[in-house]
Amino acid sequence: MAETGVAPARRMSWLPDRAKLHIVMNVFQFAYAGNHVILRTALNMGISKLVFPAYRNIIALAVILPFAYFLEKKNRPALTTSFLMQFFLLAFVGITANQGFYLLGLDNTSPTLASATENAVPAVTFLMAAILRIEEVQLNRRDGIAKVLGTICSVAGALIITIYKGPIIFGPNSPLNQSQPSISLGDAEGKNWTLGCIGLIGHCICWSSWIVLQAPILKKYPAQLSLSSFTCFFAVLQFLAIAGLIERNSQAWLFHSGAELFCVLYSGVVVSGIGFSIQLWAVGKAGPVFVSAYLPLQTLLVAVMASLALGEKFYLGGVIGAVLIFVGLYLVVWGKNEEGKFAARKAVIPSVGESSSLTRNEKSSIFQPLLPTSSKS
Repeated sequence: MAETGVAPARRMSWLPDRAKLHIVMNVFQFAYAGNHVILRTALNMGISKLVFPAYRNIIALAVILPFAYFLEKKNRPALTTSFLMQFFLLAFVGITANQGFYLLGLDNTSPTLASATENAVPAVTFLMAAILRIEEVQLNRRDGIAKVLGTICSVAGALIITIYKGPIIFGPNSPLNQSQPSISLGDAEGKNWTLGCIGLIGHCICWSSWIVLQAPILKKYPAQLSLSSFTCFFAVLQFLAIAGLIERNSQAWLFHSGAELFCVLYSGVVVSGIGFSIQLWAVGKAGPVFVSAYLPLQTLLVAVMASLALGEKFYLGGVIGAVLIFVGLYLVVWGKNEEGKFAARKAVIPSVGESSSLTRNEKSSIFQPLLPTSSKS
């Protein structure tokens, strides 16, 4: 029995690292796509936008904390006041504000639009890194031009989604020629479309800021699971404090159906707990650029799920904006790819022996960090 139990693990160990990464990223995108639809279902049931993320992060903390304590017990750096302040800021930007903006945007738009907008994160991250001079912009090279054009496309797509809704081009039981006002400040169901899009843009900005802030913190505090645990812990405190001040209805803290409980458990365990750890592992192995290349797959899966489960309608403005964001994403990814190739060609190779060693060990340039690593220790 023992041999049969370890046989699958042995077979998995023979898989190339790149194959494992592709398998993991496909599974992760499927799980995360389901989260968009499940969260919208929870909002449709009337669950509180403040109580839900509080419960979600409590569950995520319960999932991650035991692994962080036992697996990183020996290599966890000592806690300092500076680290705690950085963890608190990371929690506020990366979880509290990030999830708050996302739920605001999702409640007023749609799961597919929310997923499509997230494809702008790599471009926004590049823009922030360039402004902070973490990332150099080489406008005299095609990789630099591609990253700038990709950022412009992503920003343009986000703006189109925000100000232009357009006619319905597909929807269950809806004629294809049904039209809506070109400029819409709210949809037919009483939701504020523009407010929702602003929320989604805020979500992308917070997510990008979170990526930028993580880089220097992880260099000083490389225990990833422990960092996730502290981040979730401070996010729970922040959500509880905000919800305690704003959400005065005691019924909002109760689960009124098994469906509500399932939504919270799925988001807390699968997405924030397991999924977040998987994403950290993938980023550590292949870099954020490789991970971000899978975002359009998530959007496609969300579109199919939302159409089947929620009867979601697709508007012309959202489709045009999503296409521009996809183009921007791949221009940024391609630019990073070319930048990696240029850096490899420019590297000084002292000898033929070292040259052959570098050739054997060289990874694909897609496996490059989105933010450059410092040469200083």
